[in-house]
Amino acid sequence: MAKETVVTREGYEKLKEEIEDLSVRGRREIAERIKEARDFGDISENAEYDAAKNDQAMLEARIASLEDKLRSAAVVDVKNIEKDVVGVGTTVHLKDQKTDKSSKFKIVGSSEADPANGKLSNESPIGKALIGHKRNDIVKIPVPRGPARQLKVTKIEA
Repeated sequence: MAKETVVTREGYEKLKEEIEDLSVRGRREIAERIKEARDFGDISENAEYDAAKNDQAMLEARIASLEDKLRSAAVVDVKNIEKDVVGVGTTVHLKDQKTDKSSKFKIVGSSEADPANGKLSNESPIGKALIGHKRNDIVKIPVPRGPARQLKVTKIEA
């Protein structure tokens, strides 16, 4: 049985869109490449044909992987999100106690994580540490070297 994948409604819709795009546009493009490569003649020594078939196999593996995630997805219902506790689907505002630097992250499922765009996985070290905390809590985040970072939860949004 596949491991349950926690996703937000937005993440679920993006998974569906990507599967649809790869299934339609991606497969069509690969089929055209295979057809063109066959037109070159003998496929036994045809590098374009081999490359297209390899790309086809990778595309099908990606589609299968996304479909597995979709089947095992547990969608977080926005209506059921607690607004006073950090959890999947909430946006948390943090203030580093040492540097006074503020930051904001949305806690999402691991398949949606994108730290560069402010989306932290609930399975990441910081995400795990923040889950369940409330406003004004100071959360200690272990770091590879040095003392643990202390982050204060300043605001939680659903």
